[in-house]
Amino acid sequence: MDSAVNAIVGQSMIMQQAQAAQQVQLEVYKDALDMQKDQVAALMASASVAPQLANEGMVGTHINTYA
Repeated sequence: MDSAVNAIVGQSMIMQQAQAAQQVQLEVYKDALDMQKDQVAALMASASVAPQLANEGMVGTHINTYA
């Protein structure tokens, strides 16, 4: 009977350690997703700006030569 209790306690400890490791992995994954979200938002914001025609000089004042 004593060995059965020890086995149950041992398995419980193993399960708690596995759960703690899984929670840490999930937090790291969430942080990585948040960083990717911020990077994509910055990229989309920079890509949505339409280039303007040049204001001076002989090139680019009538046709957008930056495209």
